[in-house]
Amino acid sequence: MLLELRRLEVPPGQRLLLRDVTWQEFETILDELGEHRGARLAYDQGTLEMMMPLPEHEDDKEIIGDLIKALLEELDMEFRSLGSTTFKKAQTQGLEPDQCFYIQHEAVIRGKRRIDLAIDPPPDLAIEIDVTSRTHPSIYAALGVPELWQFDRGTLQINILRGDRYELVAESPNFPGLPLAEVLPRYLAESKTIGRNRTVRAFRQWVRAQGERG
Repeated sequence: MLLELRRLEVPPGQRLLLRDVTWQEFETILDELGEHRGARLAYDQGTLEMMMPLPEHEDDKEIIGDLIKALLEELDMEFRSLGSTTFKKAQTQGLEPDQCFYIQHEAVIRGKRRIDLAIDPPPDLAIEIDVTSRTHPSIYAALGVPELWQFDRGTLQINILRGDRYELVAESPNFPGLPLAEVLPRYLAESKTIGRNRTVRAFRQWVRAQGERG
């Protein structure tokens, strides 16, 4: 199967779905393709998805990640950003988020080189950029990720896990009192006109202003 996958060319923004893929085959594909690859993988009970991100997707991912890091730094909250780390559960599901953060559980996984969801908590926050309509809430729910953000067409949806499914909420439990669903898309849009550095500086000033008002 690996040789066949290497022969396939997935255009940016497109997905490839493979059915009846065993867990061992999924693990072999991950090992052979390695971490330094362009495609993102998601596995759900026998179905393997390969997606090649668009440059726009990757740009948005990086800017949003920078903004969240700035937010956490300004709030003096310890965190660990694990990017598109592959998370797996019980030989049934696995995926690679666009970006993810350990915040509440940062101290639990601090210093660990590998995360094993059999013994370690999942990320406190996962982020998906839906330029290519790639989101897997059911897999995130199975992994137990408590908060999932979905950016899509200039909007941000904040979802929290209740039971076995996500519910849309107005405010992030990780950042209570901050209107991030309104503010983050605005700064993301501004970055495309005024640049990354000016945007992050302006966002830091906004965060500080919120603290002064509080």
